[in-house]
Amino acid sequence: MLSLNISRDLIDCSEFGNRSCPESFRSPGVRGVMYLLITAAFILTILGNLAIIVSISYFKQLHSPTNFLILSMAGTDFLMGFAIMPYSMVRSVENCWYFGMMFCKVHYSFDLMLCLASIFHLCSIAVDRFYAICHPLHYASTMTIAAIKQIVAVCWSVPAAFAFGLVFSEAYASGIEGYEMLVKCSSLCPIVFNKLWGAVLFTVGLFAPACIMMGIYVKIFTVSQRHTCELSQAHRHTKSDMKNEHSKNKDRKAAKTLSIVMLGFLICWFPCLFTVLIDPFLNFSTPLPLFDALNWLGYLNSFCNPLIYGFFYPWFRKTFKYILKGKIFNPHFRTTKILSED
Repeated sequence: MLSLNISRDLIDCSEFGNRSCPESFRSPGVRGVMYLLITAAFILTILGNLAIIVSISYFKQLHSPTNFLILSMAGTDFLMGFAIMPYSMVRSVENCWYFGMMFCKVHYSFDLMLCLASIFHLCSIAVDRFYAICHPLHYASTMTIAAIKQIVAVCWSVPAAFAFGLVFSEAYASGIEGYEMLVKCSSLCPIVFNKLWGAVLFTVGLFAPACIMMGIYVKIFTVSQRHTCELSQAHRHTKSDMKNEHSKNKDRKAAKTLSIVMLGFLICWFPCLFTVLIDPFLNFSTPLPLFDALNWLGYLNSFCNPLIYGFFYPWFRKTFKYILKGKIFNPHFRTTKILSED
């Protein structure tokens, strides 16, 4: 995503020369360091999410409804690192967009789509954990593989339709004074949101889903706490009771991990989307370097998710070792035991 200060004096194309970029204020050494750091970030983002995709796709024991949702969300993070971050790196370091206005719209559409797809996946995962913990008897009949496929289709298609429709219709810029002349004169990929669509994006893309997810996770932890208290008051446990409690503990741990993923998403994307919301009301006065930095904070969410999985999921650490050792090239290794019964 990108915001840009818009003022009346930019209407004169002589400010830009012949569709030129503003003169870079960074030295070659600073630009070199920025290229190095950002390149490392998006390569690690690609590799980390690719490891999740390969792990869940390859090992049969990991083929569960929740993991298929995690797999699809890792796909959004992988595409963010592979298709979005390299071009955004050039734009941020050089303070210029070299790839033309048509590709600017395509790039921005994919950027917005992947951001929205991530939070749609997080909402779906929250609903999945809600049924698993609060309605365990109905979970198997509700969260079937067919249902998960439909959920994944919605998580991709709705953000795609919204993002591409909004960007290519240019409804987001309706009423912004000087926008058309700015596009005509500059090479900065100056896509901004007006007051209406800034509020819509913040509400639909962040505020409403975040409220829904936080409500679901509060309910999950309330139910989990009640179950724990009830079991602690019991004097005896049968073998079946202990097995059921072990299963519930695993579900609670998964819900806790995924709630941390949700918190990471909010920390990374809230500053950027909140700026999108308030910037039109401040006459687009947010400095471009600040907005660009907040945008990269959002991108880093795609880098952080594999780290969260690696820290909280032993199965991911185990499968990552298997991938590095090349054991996945043995077709008989697909059925190996990954999940511990402890």
